[in-house]
Amino acid sequence: MAGRRYGRLLSLLALILIGMLALRIPAMGQGQAARAPAILLDVDGAIGPAMADYVRRGLGIAAQRHAPLVIIRMDTPGGLDPAMRAIIRDILASPVPVATFVSPSGARAASAGTFILYASHVAAMAPGTNVGAATPVEIGGGMPGPGRRDEKDDAAEGGKGQSQPQSQPKPDSPMETKAVNDAVAYLRALAELRGRNADWAERAVREAASLSATAALAQRVIDIQARNIGDLLAQAHGRAVTIAGKRVILDTRGLSVEEIEPGWRTRLLGAITNPNVALILMMIGVYGLIFEFMTPGALYPGTIGAICLLVGLYAFAALPVNYAGVGLALLGIGLMIAEAFTPSFGILGIGGAIALALGATILVDSDVPDFRIDWQVIAGIVAVSLLFTLVVVRLAFRARWQGVASGREQMIGARGLTQDWEGRSGHVFVHGERWNAVSEAPVREGEPVRIVSLDGLLLHVEPDPSAKDRERRG
Repeated sequence: MAGRRYGRLLSLLALILIGMLALRIPAMGQGQAARAPAILLDVDGAIGPAMADYVRRGLGIAAQRHAPLVIIRMDTPGGLDPAMRAIIRDILASPVPVATFVSPSGARAASAGTFILYASHVAAMAPGTNVGAATPVEIGGGMPGPGRRDEKDDAAEGGKGQSQPQSQPKPDSPMETKAVNDAVAYLRALAELRGRNADWAERAVREAASLSATAALAQRVIDIQARNIGDLLAQAHGRAVTIAGKRVILDTRGLSVEEIEPGWRTRLLGAITNPNVALILMMIGVYGLIFEFMTPGALYPGTIGAICLLVGLYAFAALPVNYAGVGLALLGIGLMIAEAFTPSFGILGIGGAIALALGATILVDSDVPDFRIDWQVIAGIVAVSLLFTLVVVRLAFRARWQGVASGREQMIGARGLTQDWEGRSGHVFVHGERWNAVSEAPVREGEPVRIVSLDGLLLHVEPDPSAKDRERRG
């Protein structure tokens, strides 16, 4: 009896333990899900369409995984305004808090980077970094603005604290004034949204002012100065941020970090939106189509050319192009095509090469080095264009001085042999064909003759004088 009681008691205890474990397992699972790793996105270089696509995809992955935080590690000289605004829109719409971290030491958040830093829920910088110089580059003129700042100047700013405002020419045209005021209003709106220093934000645009990390923290431009990502996570823990109108407390202490690498699509987009690559693709497309039209049925030049041309045009559609540059480039391409089909002995081709070079020089409207066309690429394209023109001119001269090789005119002066002849008419064998012929001079059967003229399908011939000369010499 005692043994049965002990057995029932043990069974009851076992059931209780199993139930407790069953309740514990979901709780453990929820705890692990809540501690999903933070997502790290590396924004290193100029802000362009590829970078905007990379950030958008990274924020989407973070939202799908319910990540507690997205860290954008940034080092940028600036970039394109449409790409910058696309990134900011994605940050503002993100259900996951975003911390932008200007790192490592020596990095900068210039121009577009300043806007992105202000838009983030948490703004952080590493020691030895700087932020600012947010004047729109289109009105910068000759100043050492964003994208043309010297690294030594940046290092000096990082050591001295706040830099002196750069020599910034005041806007003197309605378009320049409009661009500056728009940028000022945009950055002030972001500063007010995140509770940061809006007055300095205006100075960063109007005066191209810059700050070191220490000065930025003192003037409430950033929230945190951190040595590394671990230090950033520790300092961000417990901070309150606003997401979709709701106050959220960050729980970042001890978080692991998972870096999201750019995918193949982002890499491809980054390659083709390089203005140098886009221009080369467009020229390959143009020459491919020219060769296809000159030699119909070749297929390969036309197919490859059409693909390259469409990819190049797509890339330029994503870049800030100057319409004057586009017009000159199209004029140059048109003149070279005209040279191929209506040879002008080089005038159209040389003019097209010059127009293309001038158009390529001003094609992309950006002072950021990564989005300017290299002069070496322009020189190479002009050299290829001139070589193409030289080939066309050479073929034109050869065609001009070469005898007619086919058609009605080719028969004039051709030599044949009479097959049968009676009186002033008979048949002549010329180029493997038997023709009706007449002659004013006496002609014998089997005698060489020369064609004088052609009347429909009737040949007018005469005895071949060169054959008589050979007979005399013989």
